Amino acid sequence: MPELPEVETTRRGIAPYIEGQEITEVLVRQPRLRVPVPEDLAERLVGAQIGVLTRRAKYLQIPIHTAHAPGGEPDTAQPADATLLWHLGMSGSLRIARAGDLPKKHDHVDVVTASGYVLRYHDPRRFGFVDWRLEDASLDKRLAHLGPEPLSDAFNGKWLYTLSRNKRVAVKPFLMDNQVVVGAGNIYAAEALFMAGIDPRRAAGRVSLARYQQLAVAVKEVLAAAITQGGTTLRDFVSGQGEPGYFAQRLKVYGRHGQPCFRCGAELRRITLGQRASVFCPGCQH
Repeated sequence: MPELPEVETTRRGIAPYIEGQEITEVLVRQPRLRVPVPEDLAERLVGAQIGVLTRRAKYLQIPIHTAHAPGGEPDTAQPADATLLWHLGMSGSLRIARAGDLPKKHDHVDVVTASGYVLRYHDPRRFGFVDWRLEDASLDKRLAHLGPEPLSDAFNGKWLYTLSRNKRVAVKPFLMDNQVVVGAGNIYAAEALFMAGIDPRRAAGRVSLARYQQLAVAVKEVLAAAITQGGTTLRDFVSGQGEPGYFAQRLKVYGRHGQPCFRCGAELRRITLGQRASVFCPGCQH
């Protein structure tokens, strides 16, 4: 499943090709995604201009300006008339193609721009979606209860410590809760806990403020590194230009159960927490 770094990599990859561009055509080959593609998507988008792309958690937000000067730059000072909320689901990807490039199997939606570039959505499992929002996208019920962005100042050790008091849930599923912080998926939570030296089984309420401060720093470092490297190499994930991620080459614990710890040499153990597999070092993490 594409996680926050993969979605951020996608945003950075596709943005230079479509921001400020006028939409000339929308092709929907398969409307039956997790949320059905709005029937009037093409009617609303053709002739409009794409604004500056943003991301909230694993949702891409594409602002749409219906009134603009042809060929002009998007006016970021003015609110968008609407927003496309795009989620990649389990296996989706957004790539840049050129007008005339033949679609492949599972290429479900094309947004064609006046420059000849095409934003193409590919999703074999169809668990992703694109939805049309007329109001402020931040008011969408899917975004309303999300925790802070992990790379923002709002996310820190004090935040984790305050939310965790009296909680018996293990610290790893606590960290993966999107109401606590967005983007700390299974891979990155495992890596951050290893970096901070915290046993993923420890009750969230029994982790000290000092250790949560270390964990918050580790989450930021792990996610920033993953974004720099282009995301994690998952079977189905590719960036906006179709390139796979490379962060998997640097994983310290995830997917390495039974192998020696890079730090202390102990055999890494695999357990199940919150119905998710988790790998940790019994020698380094306590």
